[in-house]
Amino acid sequence: MARDKELTGRVAWISGGASGMGLASGIRLAEMGASVAIGSLTQELAAGRINENQRAFTPAHDRLEIARKAIAEHGGKTYAAPLDITDPASVEENHAAITAELGPVDILINAAGNSGRSTIVDHPDSLWNAMLEVNLTGSYRMTRTCLPGMIERGWGRVVMFSSTAGLVGAELHGAYCAAKHGLLGLMKCVALEGAAHGVTCNAICPGWVASEQNVLGVSQEAEMLGLDVSVEEYRAMMAEKWIPQKRFLTPDEPGAYVAFLCSEGARGVTGEALKVTGGSMW
Repeated sequence: MARDKELTGRVAWISGGASGMGLASGIRLAEMGASVAIGSLTQELAAGRINENQRAFTPAHDRLEIARKAIAEHGGKTYAAPLDITDPASVEENHAAITAELGPVDILINAAGNSGRSTIVDHPDSLWNAMLEVNLTGSYRMTRTCLPGMIERGWGRVVMFSSTAGLVGAELHGAYCAAKHGLLGLMKCVALEGAAHGVTCNAICPGWVASEQNVLGVSQEAEMLGLDVSVEEYRAMMAEKWIPQKRFLTPDEPGAYVAFLCSEGARGVTGEALKVTGGSMW
């Protein structure tokens, strides 16, 4: 069908694109005809930058290239480079390189994120700052870089990956919840600023997703609770207790939302926080 390649000629940029929901989003957009650029904080770039209390999946540089090739198999031009969304220079350099290689960015998917757990009473300032810098300020920085061109050209799509943590609170997740709630506020403001210019901005709020980032978070939580169980065992326990569908989502399920939000069929959808959770509240 003609709609299958409706994003032909569009350029998408995805932070956190080497794995999980970012990679799944890249594959979906490539299937729709878009040229896709991905960036992720690689192990080499992350050296000395990850707070000891954080849990962030940082792929090796070759993993970024593997992800690029996986996206390229679905058609369209591709680009991949290490990206640190907490570093303004890294964002600007990547944006300039993508524009030169593929063209102006029409679609921005803010999928990069990290996690960390602590009680409020014992919460280190360093962890708080790191959570907000990656999960909120980084997406603001990426959006601020791409939005002017979208407005000027009269078309754009911005998708924020928030979380159910952006809708409810949870013990041990103070900084993460604060950042993800803030991301929804940012999304609504971008939606209003872009509305008259053909630019939409929405957020996806996934529940529990079976990703490499999730492995780190689940491992940390089991450790904090003093449970001697494997990741798979603890996931099964969590699914049974918290998720009505009794399963973790696959990254492709939120990725399907990305495909819809970037389509012409979603041109009237903006300022919305869309849940995909398997029925869970958290």
